[in-house]
Amino acid sequence: MKTEFLGKTVSGPFTIPSGIVTCSANIIQRFFDLIPEVGVLTTKSIGPEPRLGYREPVLTQYEAGSFTNAVGLTNPGADRSAELLGELNIPDDKFLLISIFGGSVEEYVEVARKLAPHGDGLELNLSCPHAKGYGMAMGQDPELVREIVSAVKAAVAIPVVAKLTPNVPNIGEIAAAAAAGGADALCAINTMGPECYKSHGHPILTNGKGGVSGKAVLPRALECVREIKAAVNRPIIACGGISSAADVSEAFAAGADIIGIGSALIGMTTNEIAEYFQAMVQDLSAKSEQAEALVRYDIDMNFRPVTLVCNERITDDICILTFDRKIEIEAGQFIFLWIPGLGEKPFSALTDDPFQLAVINLGEFTEELMSLEPGTEAYVRGPHGNAVSPEPGARIMAVAGGTGLAAVYQLARDFGNTEIFFGARSAERLYFVDESAKVSDLHIATDDGSRGHHGVITELLEQRLEALSPEERESLVFYNCGPAPMVRAAEVVERKYCSPERIFNAIDYWTKCGVGICGACDAPDGRRLCVDGPFLDAADSDRSAAINSPVIGS
Repeated sequence: MKTEFLGKTVSGPFTIPSGIVTCSANIIQRFFDLIPEVGVLTTKSIGPEPRLGYREPVLTQYEAGSFTNAVGLTNPGADRSAELLGELNIPDDKFLLISIFGGSVEEYVEVARKLAPHGDGLELNLSCPHAKGYGMAMGQDPELVREIVSAVKAAVAIPVVAKLTPNVPNIGEIAAAAAAGGADALCAINTMGPECYKSHGHPILTNGKGGVSGKAVLPRALECVREIKAAVNRPIIACGGISSAADVSEAFAAGADIIGIGSALIGMTTNEIAEYFQAMVQDLSAKSEQAEALVRYDIDMNFRPVTLVCNERITDDICILTFDRKIEIEAGQFIFLWIPGLGEKPFSALTDDPFQLAVINLGEFTEELMSLEPGTEAYVRGPHGNAVSPEPGARIMAVAGGTGLAAVYQLARDFGNTEIFFGARSAERLYFVDESAKVSDLHIATDDGSRGHHGVITELLEQRLEALSPEERESLVFYNCGPAPMVRAAEVVERKYCSPERIFNAIDYWTKCGVGICGACDAPDGRRLCVDGPFLDAADSDRSAAINSPVIGS
């Protein structure tokens, strides 16, 4: 379904709206290469300076297919983003739309000038409903919209798209102002609201309120597209609650030229997203609804209460938390622990019955966990991620560092025939070793030699692999979990004795939403840890590198 858009023939009529899924250069590159139906790739909104955004939770589902989010315009800033986007290989049939924001006309122009050389067009975020001083606050003023668009158009030589807020009485008036400023196209809608949703009496989002998206906003999105079409003669990107072929057809009928699909992709792996867009194209031709059947309306983002019964201090910065009940989780999956007012973070469960967590103090949230008193009530959501499934008869080698032991302990307990290689800086930082020894052949290494092998865990791993016969190596499968340097070093050793198809890595990338929307946990090859993993096979990484190597277009 080749489509003309702003002077470029693109491979398909779909885009993924800003702030959803394709939030990093790594993910964008993977989508460029693997999903032809998405002809326009939209970046996350980028501002003049780096922003950490809001603390988690940043996303909640208040009913199936409908969400609120308040990410907080998280981005690395214009300068770093220019470096990252400059490394992309943009195919000739793809359009990279770079979304930008600012707190003033001058900031919009500053960011536009820095990023314009690296994309095919700029999207002006005039519509974010939850970031004070940005987005919607500007996008509700027709004269200011005209001024921002005009100033950016004068500063760059590529097309400019104005993304409009639905939170206005007359979006046609805003569209006309953007067109008067020189906008080459318009995008509608951004999220509605903001709104606040609670769980167990507490606002879920740390920001309190967030923008509303998903199925609930579809009627307003279609209404806005029709009003814009009646007001101006400009190409329109339509987004907001679109998930089915019927929705796409209705958006085209309302006046859309490009269709943005975002919330419908929540919870899907990258391969499932590819299947979804393939099905959507078939649906539009055959008047069927195969794609809608792939949308994950079964995602459970509800929180369940747990009560702390024991906080066992291992060292000054490591503890084991034991809660009062069992949770349902399989080896390889993870959960989020939420403390209202403080935030939430993802964890592998050390045990499921009773529910236990191994915690290392890495910041504000984990520091608070270190001092929790028994009787404290917290909340759990999940499980998330994909359970591991080693082949029957596999000889499992599991390499762990830090809290990575939690992920591999359950693997050894549930599947057996496992050797665990656990490394730490010193003996005092080792935990759960007796329990691990009961379910596996446990090998220990410490940097200072205070227990086990004196040296790094990968040295001990290589010694063990060298001692195996070729026949014993045939059934090997590896699971590595922990800090990136340890995981990468383990993989280098393992590739000497095993094909990459039998190596699986879980690295401590930062996971914020858990359902694939925010892009925070992107791996270098563009997979998202929370939905494509957490254990990612090394062979896929190799295939991705091969795909991404040629320099194409742009």
